[in-house]
Amino acid sequence: MGASRWVWWLERAWDRARLRRTGTRPPTELRIEAYIGHGSDLGVVVRGRVLDDPAPSEAVAGEGVGAAVRRSVRQFLTDDLPGVPLQVSVAGETVRTTTDEDGYFRVRLRPAPGRLTAPWTTGTVELAAPYRGITDPRTVPVQVLVPEAGARFAVVSDIDDTILETGVQRALRMVAQTLTGSALTRTPFPGAPELYRDLAAGANPVFYVSSSPWNLHAFLISFLRHHGFPLGPVLLRDLIGTAAGREQKTGRIQEVLDLHPGLDVVLIGDSGEKDPEVYAAVARANPGRVRAIYIREVRLDPGDGRVERISGSWSEDVPFVLAADSDAVRRHATGLGLL
Repeated sequence: MGASRWVWWLERAWDRARLRRTGTRPPTELRIEAYIGHGSDLGVVVRGRVLDDPAPSEAVAGEGVGAAVRRSVRQFLTDDLPGVPLQVSVAGETVRTTTDEDGYFRVRLRPAPGRLTAPWTTGTVELAAPYRGITDPRTVPVQVLVPEAGARFAVVSDIDDTILETGVQRALRMVAQTLTGSALTRTPFPGAPELYRDLAAGANPVFYVSSSPWNLHAFLISFLRHHGFPLGPVLLRDLIGTAAGREQKTGRIQEVLDLHPGLDVVLIGDSGEKDPEVYAAVARANPGRVRAIYIREVRLDPGDGRVERISGSWSEDVPFVLAADSDAVRRHATGLGLL
């Protein structure tokens, strides 16, 4: 069973059991997860999810494999809450929304020009009306990334096998690492945190766009913080479920380009899955907006020709670089003046 099918089976089996068990009774642990948003004077996008689960525990140094496995499994065995009325407020603008059948929400706000503060603006997500007998206020903060005026470009990066050693092409190994690892024990590729900090240079925003499931959002934020990567929105997807969770990677990258038209982007991914094809499509659809495409070589069979079919016929005026490691990206980016 492939990794995505394994997650699909696990989550669907849990959902069926949960619905039989809970029905419409009042939630005991209603929790609003507000993911990091981003925006400009053109608008703000905020995503999140509402669950009936306690907050995930933090990894601690020296914990056993059992504790890590329990934490990882709980990330996927979630009690999603559909139909939750919410109110999202950022920089004086407020919109109302309702969670979909998998508990997700996505809203776009349009604060008045000049109301957002860079590099971060803090908003709120709160329960907008009683829900299944819950009437007390529930409010959580949401952080919104706002690129600074001095930003020269934005970095849009994949996560798995781009900055985080995952082994996506080895499904059983990937599942084992996901279950038994933590933000403290999972390792980034050598030189990746330093490279990303230098690319960010204090003002250039970083967006992480991955096909990993939203269930891993808290883990990935902890991983980024623990290893010193620049913090930014982590835009993931649901492997199953509704449109709010299953946005395609191309669409999430286009959202970044559309909300921040004054910024060109540097795209960083890997050769393990579809990043070369996705990034090539983004560059062709947005002429003049992509400074460079960097693809980390992680294929089990580097001679399969898949990446070379793109790079060999590449005609756009955008560097398309297949890089062996972080140092190769650094050398090329230095030559382009990105560093």
